[in-house]
Amino acid sequence: MTETARQITLEGWESRLEEMSRENSPWPGYCRPLSGYVREGDVRLNSLRFDNSAAAFRLWNFLLSEEERLRHSRARGKLLVGAMKDLGTVPVMAYSLDNLVAFYPDGAWWIPCVMELGAGLLEIGDRIGVDDSFCPVRAMLGAFINEAHFPIPDLLVSSAGAVCDDFSAIAQRLNGLGFPILWWEIPHRRAPGPDERAVPLPGGFTAPESQVRLVREELDRVRLALANLAGRDLDDEGLRAGIREANRVRRTLARLRDLVYRSRPCPMPNLEMLIAEMLAIHFCSDREEALSVLAGLLSVARARVESGQGFGSSDAACVFWVNPVADLRVMNLLEDCGGRVCGTEYLFSHALDPIPEDLPPMEALARTALADPMAGPSSDRAERICKDIRHFGAEGVVISRIPGASHCAFEGRIIGAAVHQRLGLPVVEIEVPPLADALSPALRTRLEALVETIKENRHP
Repeated sequence: MTETARQITLEGWESRLEEMSRENSPWPGYCRPLSGYVREGDVRLNSLRFDNSAAAFRLWNFLLSEEERLRHSRARGKLLVGAMKDLGTVPVMAYSLDNLVAFYPDGAWWIPCVMELGAGLLEIGDRIGVDDSFCPVRAMLGAFINEAHFPIPDLLVSSAGAVCDDFSAIAQRLNGLGFPILWWEIPHRRAPGPDERAVPLPGGFTAPESQVRLVREELDRVRLALANLAGRDLDDEGLRAGIREANRVRRTLARLRDLVYRSRPCPMPNLEMLIAEMLAIHFCSDREEALSVLAGLLSVARARVESGQGFGSSDAACVFWVNPVADLRVMNLLEDCGGRVCGTEYLFSHALDPIPEDLPPMEALARTALADPMAGPSSDRAERICKDIRHFGAEGVVISRIPGASHCAFEGRIIGAAVHQRLGLPVVEIEVPPLADALSPALRTRLEALVETIKENRHP
């Protein structure tokens, strides 16, 4: 690492390219100037600030090139699996077969932000009766209809049951539009009764053995469908290998999160860490490259910590962030207000925890799926958040509501009350639409107030 840690604009990347190319030759084939994505419609990049490392440049290219990567995979004879809603289980199974590539069509919910509403996906949703009373994931419908953003999968799989009501309704509408879905059931996770065998789950919770058995049987149907699509058996040996590789990604990300969120000053900005965490869900359609990208970020973060480099001041307010933001620019806004992210819960904590390797693979995957924070009560999610706040040393909490999302109606109140009662920390709830420019002054005011409260609480 030869460049001092700082944040740069899109134009700043252009002046850095020649230098980075000398230091990092050869680049992976998908890397190119980010301005090319702006010309293709990703105009929100013009409004963001980026980490200036070559590792971050590779991260952004990896994220933005996924659509192209999926098309190349199909051209090479790979079969595409669209996994929906489970966030971290079905892709592990799919990547256990070497001719399958899995991705989440749900990720289309960020397209209205990245393209600043220029893709017209939300308007397509409006025309078919899925209006702005629904979560922004309704953009997925438009992406399927206009086929301009990702190839139509050869198999669509979606969890159902204890999932977001909005997503369930949107996925059902998709099925009705002629995109058939293989549904599998995830029950509402509950505490075991006094006469039921309790099974430990990743992340620290338990579930009744009967629920684990149900999910295992449901995932067996998915296993058979994946094997039929691939034209080969998905045996336990292959699944064990797939779980081991997924855990390599998860453990590397865990080391990155632990280093970044617990170091002062912050060695990696909020926005890059948000993108990095998302890689755990489905590896951005390339498991091996996702691991390499994360390892590169970890190497940069370590070098910065060792040299005392970072972003913002060492006394920046340490904020735990709950729920992903619909507008990426808000991650920069927190930094502008004197805060930094020190811990997160982006609705997929079960995709960050290692999958048990000492169990039969389908049993391990069933337990992991049941650990989904959205499959259980909000009180469970609040307990996990409080535990992680203690671990990372956060001093306050931002709960970012997602417009229209049914799961956001009351969970913020429950989580906020738990944080305040157990830890005595300040909590602020904000709502972030896909483009938050008009709300930016109000959001800034609320974030600045949180930062001021955190700093005042240090010296009562």
